[in-house]
This record gives sequence, structure tokens and C-alpha cells, in this order.
Amino acid sequence: MAPATAERREFLRKSLLLSIPPVLGFAGIGKVMAATGATTALTYTPPKRARGTTTLNVKNYGARGDGSSDDTTAFQKAVNALPSTGGTVYVPAGKYVIDPTRNVRLRSKMHLKLDPAAELWAKSNSAERAYVLMAMQVSDVEISGGKIRGDRYRHLGSAGEWGHGIMVRGSTRVTVRDIYIADCWGDGMSIGGAAQASGAVVPCNDVVVSNVVCTNNRRQGLTIGCSRNVKVYDSEFSNSNGIAPQCGIDIEPDVNDSRTTDTVHIENCLIRKNKGNGILVYKRVTGVTIKNNTVEYNGGYGILTVGANGGYIALNRMNRNYLCGLMFSSTSNDYQASSNVFRNNYTKIFGSHTTNYALVSMTGIKKGILPTGNDPHVQKASTATNIRVTTNQYAK
Repeated sequence: MAPATAERREFLRKSLLLSIPPVLGFAGIGKVMAATGATTALTYTPPKRARGTTTLNVKNYGARGDGSSDDTTAFQKAVNALPSTGGTVYVPAGKYVIDPTRNVRLRSKMHLKLDPAAELWAKSNSAERAYVLMAMQVSDVEISGGKIRGDRYRHLGSAGEWGHGIMVRGSTRVTVRDIYIADCWGDGMSIGGAAQASGAVVPCNDVVVSNVVCTNNRRQGLTIGCSRNVKVYDSEFSNSNGIAPQCGIDIEPDVNDSRTTDTVHIENCLIRKNKGNGILVYKRVTGVTIKNNTVEYNGGYGILTVGANGGYIALNRMNRNYLCGLMFSSTSNDYQASSNVFRNNYTKIFGSHTTNYALVSMTGIKKGILPTGNDPHVQKASTATNIRVTTNQYAK
């Protein structure tokens, strides 16, 4: 096993330790990993981005890492000090307070490399929009290692839903790997377009998320907005709760963005215990592949498509989602779902809400009637077209 792969696997193992309820103890960890199937082994090696060989240490630019000093300026000085050829900004072990209303703005051709014991803590603020790390219209950027802790338990206001750990906008060739992001006022991570003064939107292109854990964030684990060629591998998106949509992953262009999101690949991820849907694919989205993931215990659908066009859903395990495992809703078109395993979905019928089982008229389910056959697992709206469902396994 290559050292880099060993390091990434160890990161994910430790992240799973943090996400497993204490009552399970160490003896329960193997059972959980064996039961989920996903994220027990890394399947993907993320690309390295082009950059120079210079390495700068944030502590040489005034960062304290003592958990109380504001280190935002020191981080930005280190980033700005890189030569035109770029390089690496290294963050040693420590707790660094970052003001997300200012954020650390990354530049092209750089790697922000956090020591495994380095943590970036969002400074308490009342802003509706604030981001710990920002990659705005840059290229060849890599972010890796350590942890980001948001301010959801220390937030000074009550409005807004855009306090993100990492914000990537209008950027190309970006890799985010081996990092743990939790407790954000908004999303753990958001990828999308950069609005221009002319009204045009520059989409992200070629963004890779690999071996990342996003958990207990207030809005969702990961948002994928106006983007092209996004890959998400070997990651966990869990326990999103606080303000809608509360999904593990939400693939959804902004309302005011006329452009689409296309070519998204999600593989070997664990998506569980989100208050909303596990994965939402919402309008003006094309070419989404969802493969070999475990999607379980979510408070909505396991996977929900709404008005999405062209996708492939295969080899996933969808278990114990509150609504059905997989729903093709309003005007979804040209999807294939094959070789998935569905177990014990539509847990709503076993909970306290024992009436009005279906939200709207759907194939095989009528309002107020218990679902039958495989309807607890896969449903299709009458307006969804060219939906092919083959060779799946179903169990109560």
C-alpha cells in the first residue's frame, strides 16, 4: 500500500470513530463499517494539481494556532507571499481561529496543506454569508488534511444559511481531500458558479472531493451548483440538520442561474442520517452517476430526482430511509436504476405518522393507502419519463 493511500485510509478510519455513537464503543466500529460497505476501502486516487515547489509555513507569517488569536491575516499573508509559480502553504498542528466574514482567499497554483492535527475554527459571527476558506475563480488548487469547525453552536445571529466551511466558485481543477468538516452554519462545502457584473455565471469545472467527511452541518453536507465535471469519492455526508434542504448532497443550480449542472459522479460514499434527503438532484441537472454508495436512515428519500435529465443509479445500498429509497419525481427524464439493493425503506409507515402515506399521486401508491410490492423502495411520478428500473434487489 502506498504511503499516501495509507494516510488517507487512516484519516477516514479516525473520522468514522468521530461519527459513530459512543454507545457502540470500539467493538461496534467494525460492525458499522462492515454493515455499510461503503467507505471501508478507498477506490480513487485524486489528481494532484500543478503548482510550484515553494513551501511556506503560516506560523512564519504570524499565525498562533492557540485557539483564541485571530489567525486570518496571517493565513492570508502566507497565501499572498507565494511566488507567481505557486506552491504550498503548510498549517502545523494547532487550533487556528479564522474569521469567515473575511475568509482565507486561496490563489491559483497552490496547496493548502493542513497537518492532520490542525483545526480551523470559524470565529463567531452574525453574518448570513461567511466562509472559512474561499476559492473564487482560481485554478489548480488543492486543500487537504486536518479539520474545519463551523460556528453553528457559537453563531451570533439567527438569519441566513450560507455559513460554509469551504466555498468553491467559478474555479477549475480543484481537489479537496482528506479533511473533516463539521458544525457549519450552512454547508460543509459548496461548489458552484461565480456571478459576473454582466450577469453571466462562470461555472466550476473539474472539481474532485475525495476522502472527506462532512457531518452535523446546519444546511447540508455538500452542495453542487453550477458546475461541470464534479467527482465525489470515498466520502461521508451525514447528520445534516437545522434548515432546509438538510441533504447529504444537494445537486442544484441556484434559482437565478440559467445555466445547468452536468457530469457529476458520486461513488463509494456513506450518506446517512440527514434530516432531509440523502441525495437530491434538482432541476437543470444532467449526467449524474450515483454508484456504489450506502444511503441510509435519511429523513426524506434516499435519492430524489426532480426535473433532472439523464442519469445512472447503480450498485447502491438504500436502507431504512423515512420515505422510499429512490423517487423519480416531477418531469425527471432518462434515468436508469440497476443492481441496487433496497431494504426496509419507507420507515414512515412504522413511525408515529400512520396516515397520509403518500405526498402526491405516484405510481403504485395512493393517498392514505399503505405502499405495496416494491413501492416502499422505488417510486415514479406520472410526469417522469423514460425511467428504466432493472435487476434490483428488494427486501422488507
